Amino acid sequence: MFDSLANALGKAYRAIVGQKVLTEANVDEGIRAVRQALLEADVNFQVAKDFVADVRQRVLGQKVIESVEPGQQFVKCFHDALTDLLGGQALGLPVAPTAPLVLMMCGLQGSGKTTTCAKLALWLRKHKKKNPLLVAADLQRPAAVDQLQSLGKQLSIAVYAEAVTAKPPEVCRRGIEFAKSRGHDVVILDTAGRLHIDAPLMQELQQVQQQCQPHGVLLVCDAMLGQDAVNSAKEFHSRLPLHGLILTKVDGDARGGAALSIVKVTGRPILFAGVGEKPDDLEEFDPPRMAGRILGMGDVVGLVEKAQSVIDEREAEAAARKLQKGQFDFEDFLSQLHMIRKLGPLKKVLGMLPGVGSMLQDVDLDDGHFRRIEAIIQSMTPRERRRPDLIDLPRRRRIAAGSGNPLDAVHGLIKQFKAMQELMKRMGRGGGLPPGLDGLLGGGGAGPGRGPGGAGGFPGLPGGRGFPGGGFPGGGFPGGGLPGRRR
Repeated sequence: MFDSLANALGKAYRAIVGQKVLTEANVDEGIRAVRQALLEADVNFQVAKDFVADVRQRVLGQKVIESVEPGQQFVKCFHDALTDLLGGQALGLPVAPTAPLVLMMCGLQGSGKTTTCAKLALWLRKHKKKNPLLVAADLQRPAAVDQLQSLGKQLSIAVYAEAVTAKPPEVCRRGIEFAKSRGHDVVILDTAGRLHIDAPLMQELQQVQQQCQPHGVLLVCDAMLGQDAVNSAKEFHSRLPLHGLILTKVDGDARGGAALSIVKVTGRPILFAGVGEKPDDLEEFDPPRMAGRILGMGDVVGLVEKAQSVIDEREAEAAARKLQKGQFDFEDFLSQLHMIRKLGPLKKVLGMLPGVGSMLQDVDLDDGHFRRIEAIIQSMTPRERRRPDLIDLPRRRRIAAGSGNPLDAVHGLIKQFKAMQELMKRMGRGGGLPPGLDGLLGGGGAGPGRGPGGAGGFPGLPGGRGFPGGGFPGGGFPGGGLPGRRR
């Protein structure tokens, strides 16, 4: 969602980079470019005006440090101002003096509120070791109760529901009593979606809040709505004591301005961001890290945390030892591919590395490349995976036919894999690179199937323990670098 904003802001502060001295003239030039970038990203006009005034004051009031370039100082001031605009430091969920913690979810129709309730319950169970209860209080939308019950069954999360003829405030009150009797320490109330101009339904929300006294009221906002999301947030905030916001559809192609505007207009922070359709695609919103991603600084901490959550460290370390001994086989490689795919789309993962996001702007990374490699390996027999040297021409033809790939693709994968094994054997013995293998670790020019800048190997990801060799096995990717093509 923030890609267009990040690109526009990058062009804006690039005008400052390279300047020997920060003067009012060149600062104002950069400020004008920043203001234009914000308005193009659908940021509220008054919010953009206040923001650039804040940046200008910070930059011109900044003491010049001789060892730091003026452009870098400008970016630092810009990052600090953007962090403050996004809410400063992460706030987190409220704390209840006694269990259960009651969270009331509200939002417009179609904002993804019911799905977000289930995502939040799953996040609380995985990351906070809670035992959540979902209360189906959306009695307006047809099948809303059935949807929540289906999600609860899918995720093994308890759901309290009553007949659709009941009154939502009473359902919520009885749901909280049910949670107390069954030992649930978090209750999430899924109220009906509504229009902010719908007075009766807004009054119903107020009744739920007054009767149940939730510890936190969370507003679910659709990031695709742009400025209308800001208007609805203002209306909800005027009627309810909002604790924080949850942005949905952040993985969409919205221009990102709504996220910057909502925090400023309501004074409430963004707590979570929905970054995909899967139940575990909910991330805590951390303003400093998000500001860094918008400015192209990446989010290495977020990447490492994501890797730690999906990668089995013991299995990865065992694979690393086998790799160093030259005993790494296709079974191990397939296991590593499965771990990598759990991180999410390749372009999204690489975009969390500093400076890589802008490099990938015009590159279409083909995640289907992983599936094709998996298909080839899975078409091998267990014996062939453990002993690639057994795979002669007739076997390769069978593997190609079974995987739906051309024979050349099988030849290429096996050749690269054997070269990688030989490389790691030599490195494990302290030797140099075998002749002709320099391209495996990033040599060569740009070409079909290669990543940006012609990188033939896959760059090592941070937190090397989870990725043998500091990246994909051997630091290179069988098949010739980053899967993808230039647009």
